[in-house]
Amino acid sequence: MSLREETMFLLVVVVFVSCSLMSAAGQTEPVLDSSYVAAVYEHNLILNPDPRVPLSRRAALQHMQKNLDIYEEQAARAAQQGAQILVFPEDGLQGYNFSRLSISGYLETVPDPQQESWNPCTEPDKHNNTEVLQRLSCMARRYNLYLVANMADLQPCPLKTDPSSSCPPDGRWQFNTNVVFRSDGLLVARYHKQNLFFEESFDTPPQPEIITFNTPFAGRFGLITCFDILFHEPTVNLVEKGVRQLIFPTAWMNALPLLDSVQFQRAFSLGANVTLLAANLRKGKRMTGSGIYTPFSAIYHHAQKGDPEEGRLLVAKVPVLDPEWVGQSVATKEERVVRGESTSSTESGSCHKEICLDPPPPETAASVPPSSTFVSYMMHDPFTFVLLNELEGEVNVCNGTFCCYLQYRRLPQDGSKELYALGAFAGTHGNHTEHGHYALQVCALVRCARLEVSSCGEKVEEAESKIDFLLEGQFGTRYVYPSVLASKMVIEQPQHLETAAEGRVTMRHSNMTGGLVTACLYGRMYQLDNE
Repeated sequence: MSLREETMFLLVVVVFVSCSLMSAAGQTEPVLDSSYVAAVYEHNLILNPDPRVPLSRRAALQHMQKNLDIYEEQAARAAQQGAQILVFPEDGLQGYNFSRLSISGYLETVPDPQQESWNPCTEPDKHNNTEVLQRLSCMARRYNLYLVANMADLQPCPLKTDPSSSCPPDGRWQFNTNVVFRSDGLLVARYHKQNLFFEESFDTPPQPEIITFNTPFAGRFGLITCFDILFHEPTVNLVEKGVRQLIFPTAWMNALPLLDSVQFQRAFSLGANVTLLAANLRKGKRMTGSGIYTPFSAIYHHAQKGDPEEGRLLVAKVPVLDPEWVGQSVATKEERVVRGESTSSTESGSCHKEICLDPPPPETAASVPPSSTFVSYMMHDPFTFVLLNELEGEVNVCNGTFCCYLQYRRLPQDGSKELYALGAFAGTHGNHTEHGHYALQVCALVRCARLEVSSCGEKVEEAESKIDFLLEGQFGTRYVYPSVLASKMVIEQPQHLETAAEGRVTMRHSNMTGGLVTACLYGRMYQLDNE
């Protein structure tokens, strides 16, 4: 496994230290009482070549068994490495791009574990038409693993008995579903995806589901799927209920410069202060990126151009974050270390060769004279940008009343010519499509694709210029997800994150290992989503 695929980031503890001590000497991992071994598998999916054509149940099973055979191999490998929980990706058994009719051969009815106890491996005759559930259950049992998989679920609904219900016209619900099996094969959790993304074969559940399950080795985990991670229901609801460990099967289409898979997985883990076990599909260049993230570490894989089209198993030892499992005193101590919340203005700055980027008082940041701005679209949203015209300095930019401030020092490589800009956006993303309307406040330092300002906000994968920076915004939400993405999809751990009581968020970073592609504070204004 290469260094890029298995990079461990250490948290800089928020203490008062001098500039000369802001290196590795000031870093530590929190000491927790316990840990467990987690595994995620990025699956090179065997696709149905024509998903719009309905298949018989037999043909659909033959297709899924090919993917299940790969799952079996990876479960054996994970068990050999001591894994106690293994996560497979969204759509990993049947694939995607089905119609409501053409997916019918792939559907199985998943009983509700909250209503009945069932072990498909040891009780195969209890429910008909459950071959996939039986195979997954036996897999968990054979390799002594908690196993999480995603599949297509068929549930009856009362169209005839209750015409006023939300039933589809065909009288049944079809759900994008996560299933969880205990290490003895017992089905212990079922979650129906709430936030669909161009999935005409599936229905949105009548009510958002808040689903958790308990393990003997790490306490409680919560379940979400792919697009769910961008919304309050169920994701933030889980976090607000104290769930600190989330399972995340996904079929994520990478969207630079703000929402590459590993970039946002890392950002969410940091911003929500949770462990995230993220398993993605591997199909082509755009669908890749999986990892095991905690607020102070990250092990991940992101395929590069020219890499072979193959799956990747990641296994890591992870500290338990469930506060009820590890004890409230330990969780409270760790919370202080990780979040780094402070209202102090005397914190040490970000340093490079004894030059510091000092956190300015709020009135100073706001008083920086505005530079010449321009509007360019990033991720389909009209960002207001300002260029970084000097090798070092400070700039600010506002989009309406929302403003972002940047203090920076560029360290360009010999002969490189790259254009960078600071962008701000506050508004509703998704007005151009039928899917994905959500409210944002974003501060983003990005490398422009070319030397023309019109290219600022376009997709960029590589960069040469390393930048020491302090990025700050005054946010109207407590949910701000920070990321630093370096060249060739390397994610870096911000050296310092600070959230002040009044909503000011500051991210400082220096001594980059590669050129800067994006540094972002991605604020989600969940309260405005329905306005």
